Amino acid sequence: MNVESYVRDIQDFPKKGISFKDITPLLNDAEARAFCLTTLKNSLSNVKIDKVVGVESRGFFFGILLAQEFNAGFVPVRKPKKLPFDTLSASYELEYGYDTLEIHTDAIQKGDKVLIHDDVLATGGTAKAVCELVEQLGGEIVQVNFLMELTFLNGKDKLEGKNIFSVLKY
Repeated sequence: MNVESYVRDIQDFPKKGISFKDITPLLNDAEARAFCLTTLKNSLSNVKIDKVVGVESRGFFFGILLAQEFNAGFVPVRKPKKLPFDTLSASYELEYGYDTLEIHTDAIQKGDKVLIHDDVLATGGTAKAVCELVEQLGGEIVQVNFLMELTFLNGKDKLEGKNIFSVLKY
């Protein structure tokens, strides 16, 4: 299946000079969505997953589906002040600025096998921050997976030693 045809480029979004990868056409197509879910799941055959961490907000789409597929808990990682309980936070650099993410302090238990999912691996700052949060809580990261990777931004470099998988590479 040509999944790439379901991702459209939006120029100068969210700011001038950025070419945003819009996945809403992919989400709108049942066959393309199912193909991506199966591909992501199959990248982890015979692996026990206790928790799937989905990164706000586009990481929630497939993150919750992967949690269902693996019969695992789902952990949302969100922007500051969006989670109602005690949180742990990490700040990171984006390709177009800085941001912070938070996770509930009771979301992951020591030794939990964790799959982290987000939509795009760009500079790696977001994924690195989420890995740090998971590891601070005692989780063991099994894989960090993405719908797509923007290889020209070298985000993998910030995730050295991690098992990384992407459905699409640009």
